[in-house]
Amino acid sequence: MHGDHYFGLIGLLTSMSLLNRTQDLHLHAPPELEQLISLQLNYASTHLSYPLHFHPITKAGMIADGNKMTVECFAVKHRIPCWGFIFREKKNPRKLNPERAKIYEIPAAFYERLQQGEDYVTKKGTIVPNEEVTTEAPRPKSYAYCADTIYDESIAEKVTGVDLLYHETTYLKDLHERAAARFHSTTVQAAEIAEKAEVKKLLIGHFSSKYEELDEFLQETTEVFKQTELAIQGCCYII
Repeated sequence: MHGDHYFGLIGLLTSMSLLNRTQDLHLHAPPELEQLISLQLNYASTHLSYPLHFHPITKAGMIADGNKMTVECFAVKHRIPCWGFIFREKKNPRKLNPERAKIYEIPAAFYERLQQGEDYVTKKGTIVPNEEVTTEAPRPKSYAYCADTIYDESIAEKVTGVDLLYHETTYLKDLHERAAARFHSTTVQAAEIAEKAEVKKLLIGHFSSKYEELDEFLQETTEVFKQTELAIQGCCYII
């Protein structure tokens, strides 16, 4: 984690406290970061308004499994330990049409089983196909975030088929040697990862401050992978 990222995190933690957050916050990061955060907060005599739970990441795998989604982490290659994350929605139950269910006189106690895809069998043995009273839920979406990293083809295997991939593009393609020396990636390299992974959309960011305009970043990337957008602060992206 770079200095600007670290101080940005400290600022975010304290800002949430100033906004009187009370809900627990779970932070998953390299183990070394826990000491840095503690030192900074203690030095500034900062008392957070919410419980902060630190979870050190030491290996790739599942780090969260909730009711609606899972979160996995995977290693990327940078000068210091960095991790990428994949957020996957869980498949929602089928959507019930209560009016149709009433027509077939299906008891409410069976509704949950209908949402799980079961057919209903009446007392007379008549089968009511599930499709008659429910509709398929939207397909679950997935999003992968790649932190600071040098070009690494193995990332493509880890994020294969996600709906949206964020990949850093610190430099334009003409500075590929500088990118490699500083463990960063270029526009074309990010596009190649997206293409190899067969993702649906690519989001690029982490642009070097040496560039005043970003149009060329989008131009170079879309030459290789057309479904690309610039990561702009404050914008929302549909997948």
